[in-house]
Amino acid sequence: MADKGAWGKTTKFFREVKAELKKVNWPNRKELVSYTMVVIVTVLLVALFIGGVDFVFANIIRPIILD
Repeated sequence: MADKGAWGKTTKFFREVKAELKKVNWPNRKELVSYTMVVIVTVLLVALFIGGVDFVFANIIRPIILD
């Protein structure tokens, strides 16, 4: 009996997920490409910033450690 209840809850959950996904306002191709480019540029800028900070700190700390 408990298995049937769990199965019923599981199928109800997936039915509700499917219904909610139909309500989503999906981006068109132009928006998708635009958003993807924003993410790629942002990731590159953050990576360059973190790499730069790491480089500066490494050059500051290296002489202290090696002395």
